[in-house]
Parts: sequence; structure tokens; C-alpha cells
Amino acid sequence: RYLRTLYLGLQSRWQAEHRRRHFYWRMMFESADISMLRLLETFLKSAPQLVLQLSIMVQQNSVEPLQGLSASASLVSLAWMIASYQKVLRDSREDKMPMSYKGAVVQILWHLFTIAARAIAFALFASVFQLYFGIFIVTHWCIMTFWIIQGETDFCMSKWEEIIYNMVVGIIYIFCWFNVKEGRSRYRMCIYYIITLSENAALTILWFLYYDRKTTSDFDALILVCVVSSSFALGIFFMFIYYCLLHPNGPMFSPRGGGCIFRQRPAPAPGSPTDAVTSPPRSLPRTTAGERDGAPGERDSCVPVFQVRPCAPPAPAARAPRTERPVIRIDLPRKKYPAWDAHFIDRRLRKTILALEYASPVTPRLQYRTPGAPQEVLEYETTV
Repeated sequence: RYLRTLYLGLQSRWQAEHRRRHFYWRMMFESADISMLRLLETFLKSAPQLVLQLSIMVQQNSVEPLQGLSASASLVSLAWMIASYQKVLRDSREDKMPMSYKGAVVQILWHLFTIAARAIAFALFASVFQLYFGIFIVTHWCIMTFWIIQGETDFCMSKWEEIIYNMVVGIIYIFCWFNVKEGRSRYRMCIYYIITLSENAALTILWFLYYDRKTTSDFDALILVCVVSSSFALGIFFMFIYYCLLHPNGPMFSPRGGGCIFRQRPAPAPGSPTDAVTSPPRSLPRTTAGERDGAPGERDSCVPVFQVRPCAPPAPAARAPRTERPVIRIDLPRKKYPAWDAHFIDRRLRKTILALEYASPVTPRLQYRTPGAPQEVLEYETTV
């Protein structure tokens, strides 16, 4: 996958002007898939290693140089991969504003400190209660997996693949927050961090009450408790910095930062077809900051996949005739089929759009069957 991404990137530089965009987006899709695989690999490998290494350090009450270096590398890789995936995911989607490098750095610090507090609390508790720690981890994983499944994610192409994916993401939720579904995530994230704070406090207090006084002094124990609490507080602080100042969609408390753009459907355009809902594919230019000032993003969006732009629909006279552009007709109602089928269709539409984009000088458009809507709704965005 890395070699293919490098090949596509070189092709996007070397090809003629009309083919560069085709190879560029193929490179971005491959890069996003690689980041997701690296994220899952990191949390399945580095996160358990980190807890094991920290637990051994606490039990031995000593830190060897290689131990400390390995634990630090595991911790940094976890925080790095979360921020890297979020940035690459936004860069690979034209309906999302890109994340700045400042925002990525603050996200790394946010996850670095919250994961550090979580891992140290786990290590402290596991150094005294090995069996109960295993029971706690399995219980937390089951609850988080059920929570994710209830959210009806749409990452995989079949129902059972989606459940397995949710089970793997449940392992990530043992250590940190990871948004897997578009829509309002602020309340879900608050609930998650309240649960995490309660668990960290309970685990640390239980260790402080039952730790071995022969190997660990009271002063060292108090320092470890302070490290857990201060690290979690710093992580939450950087999280607020990111959402209040550096989020791509604008500050959290901006007067135009949230809410739906249109609560009701816009008026039908005169002369429009009566049997289709169209949405421009991702080959359109990236939405400018001015257009997106009032548009809901993944943080507080009202429509998870299709979103109405804040600008008014253009006049019918200004639009090119419908017959001049290739049309992809989908004989399904928009957003009426299951999530895994939607993802399956979107993945193949993406290849079809790229092929048409290469063969045709104009942008193809999508048509969904709409038996319940007698008019065409314009100015939609899609994540295809």
C-alpha cells in the first residue's frame, strides 16, 4: 500500500494537467486507508505493550533506560496515529475543511496526555490486582463495543464485517476517544470522558489504598497519583484549545458554528426534473472558508452524509443544460438502504466517477430515485 501510494503520488506530479487530479485523489484514498490500518495496528500492539511495560516498572519501582525509551515510543506512536488519521481523513474529503498543522500538534498533545493518564492508571491497578484488571478491561471493552454498534457506523461493506470493525474500535475506546460516526459528537465525547475520569480516579484510588509499602514509598505513591491527575487535566486542556481555537470548522463557541442550515427543503427550481435528487461528486473544488462559515461539520452536523450548503441555489438560467454532463443513476432512494450497502455502493461509485472524470471533460452527477419527493433538491454535498 505504501508503494502504491508513492506511485500514485509520482503519477500526480508527472502526468499531464488533465490527469493529475485523477491520480491525486486516488493517492489520497490510499493514504486514508493506510492511516486507518496503522491506527488499528498501533492500538492492538503498542497500547498493550505500554501498559505491560509501565506495570513492570511500578512493580520493580525502577526504570531502565531501554524500558523508558520503549514506553515513551509506544505512547508517542499512539497519540501520533490518532492525530495523523484525523488529518489524512480530512485531507482526503472535499466536504471537510483541512486540519492545520497547529491543530494536528495540539491534537497530538491532547491524546498524548489523556492516553498517558489512562495507561498509568491501568498500570498502577494491574500491578496489584491482575485478575480484577482483566475483568475490568473485558467489561469496559464490551460496553464500548455495544455503544459503537448502537451508533450504526458505516465503515465496512457487510453487516458482520461492520460488527468486527466495531469490536476492534472498542479496543481503541479502552484508551482514548475516537469518533467513528458523523454527526453530533460533542455529547458522546463528554459522556466518554466523564466515564474515563471516573474509571481513572477509581483505579488510582484503589491502588493507593493497597499498594506495597515495602517497594514504594508514600512520597513516590503520591507523586504517581499527581501524575495521573495532572496528565489527564492537561489532556482535557489541550482538547479545549483544539476545539475552541484550532478546529477546522471554526471555534466551538462561534455564533455561527453549529446548527442546521436549512430546517426545511428549499423551494423547487422551475423546470427541474421531477424524479431525481442530484449531488455533485467529490471532483468539485474544495469548499472555501467563506462558504463553510455557517456549515455544520462532523463536530455538530445535522445531516451525517448529505449537507445543504449555506449559499442560495443558483438561478436556473445560470446552470448548464442537464444533458451536457454524464449522469450516474442509482435505482435506490437516497439514505434509505442499510449503512453497509451504502458504503459498498459509494466505494464503487468512487471508481466510476474517477473513470468518467478521466474520460470526460465535464463532471458527472448523481441521480437517486426519490418516490416521495416531487421536486429536485439542489446544492448537496456527498462523501462519495
